[in-house]
Amino acid sequence: MTATTLNSPVGPLRVRAGARGVQEIAFATWPIGPAPDTEIDTDVTALAVRQLTEYFEHRRTEFDLPIDWSAITGFRAEVLRALHETVPFGETTTYGGLAQLCGRPDAVRVVGTIMGSNPVPIVVPCHRVLASNGMGGFGPGLEAKRRLLVLEGVLPPGLDDLDLL
Repeated sequence: MTATTLNSPVGPLRVRAGARGVQEIAFATWPIGPAPDTEIDTDVTALAVRQLTEYFEHRRTEFDLPIDWSAITGFRAEVLRALHETVPFGETTTYGGLAQLCGRPDAVRVVGTIMGSNPVPIVVPCHRVLASNGMGGFGPGLEAKRRLLVLEGVLPPGLDDLDLL
């Protein structure tokens, strides 16, 4: 496993990957897990940093990274995979829309909880999931969510009212 920190427009990000793929992208405002015990040079961490840098520089709209899904199971895995596969750059969905897509339209709150436990935000774009009446939540804070949505062209750069969309 390898890990590194990337400075980004939404603050420092720790990127951690192993032989199977990216395991974690942690915002500095989120609790960051323990340092890796062993180093396996897979080049996945470097690839993730390069692609995230390109994304923040407006040179990438799609990530082509292996994700280590092994620790993500059940409905949580279903929701995160659906998000990853169906909500592209510059588009959004709602918590309810994602619940509906996964065949559990009444699981809106569960979907919100799953978004808050997403281990690989940005690559699995939980910032693109909105509440039916506005921005909704985001673990690293609404300003980080707003910045990501502005970067993707979903919100205009000067929008000051985070509750309007």
